[in-house]
Amino acid sequence: MTTLAAATRTRTKPIIQIQDVVKKFGDFTAVNGVSLTINQGELFSLLGGSGCGKSTLLRMIAGFEEPTSGRILIDGQDISGLAPYERPVNMMFQSYALFPHMTVEQNIAFGLKQDGLPKAEIKKRVAEMLELVELGRFAKRKPQQLSGGQRQRVALARSLAKRPKVLLLDEPLSALDKKLRERTQLELVDIQEELDVTFVMVTHDQEEAMTMSTRVAVMDAGEIIQIDNPHAMYEYPNSRFVAEFFGSVNMFEGVLDEDEADYVTIQSPEISSRIYVSHGIAARQGQTVWVAVRPEKVFIGRQAPDVTDNVDQGTVTDIVYLGGISTYMVTLDSGKVVRVTVPNITRQAQADITWEDRVWIHWNPESCVVVTQ
Repeated sequence: MTTLAAATRTRTKPIIQIQDVVKKFGDFTAVNGVSLTINQGELFSLLGGSGCGKSTLLRMIAGFEEPTSGRILIDGQDISGLAPYERPVNMMFQSYALFPHMTVEQNIAFGLKQDGLPKAEIKKRVAEMLELVELGRFAKRKPQQLSGGQRQRVALARSLAKRPKVLLLDEPLSALDKKLRERTQLELVDIQEELDVTFVMVTHDQEEAMTMSTRVAVMDAGEIIQIDNPHAMYEYPNSRFVAEFFGSVNMFEGVLDEDEADYVTIQSPEISSRIYVSHGIAARQGQTVWVAVRPEKVFIGRQAPDVTDNVDQGTVTDIVYLGGISTYMVTLDSGKVVRVTVPNITRQAQADITWEDRVWIHWNPESCVVVTQ
């Protein structure tokens, strides 16, 4: 399994259809006219900051909240009015909500017993789930005898044991430390691909959404701002909000000067040179636009590059060393601060440029994206 392959899988059969859904709490609109389709077998992420409406939308799919208006269909069935236990979904909570007095296998079996399945079938499914999450040797342990990652896998196994059409995950990895979270992300993708169950995940973590998702919906103020696969979302954001929320970005405000079919130029007071972009955009001459340039696409050096566009000089005012990469904060003569990320290919890479150095920065014409809102 590779996450790139997971992110580019083509899915065409709709499993969840959300149609113009609105959710109000008194005078407050938490979800405002959201429509989207999630396909069978996707790992779909709802991404946004606190209060953007992503968890409310997930709770409406689960049945813990009902829409004020609009419809939600699962596998073609309108689930309005159905209780959570009547819906072909299961939910894995942020806290995992394991029963502390039960063993691992008892926790996994709990929902199956509630549904009245035969003992033989329960035993079979519990064994399948224990094998799937690689916890067979921990079957007799209690949750407090497990690590955080192991408890997360028990919660996942319990959620999947009922064989739901859709598994809903509410910030499923937030309780784990960074290293364990990264490993568990890949494990979850492996399990999701093996079972071909649709996962819908709520997260505020951009890296988590990029690592795991086939598609991502970025939400703000109860609305969906953009839906796309992680690569397209990162490389081709449709607005300043998405560009700034989905990863780090340098944003230059300017005015569209030349507007041709295959290139545009932009004049910005934040950079001394002309900004040249090697593709056309849907905007009018003289319009205010914003140029987004990711930090890893910006070059930095002491020598002036042999270019006249997308170039400026500044002073290194801060350096952040993160082992594999170093981030340089370069203050241009205009006062604009540009973030530049450089891989540390050699052990001496950081020493090449240091604080208060005068440096040049530039980027290629194809490395930036222009947004108009």
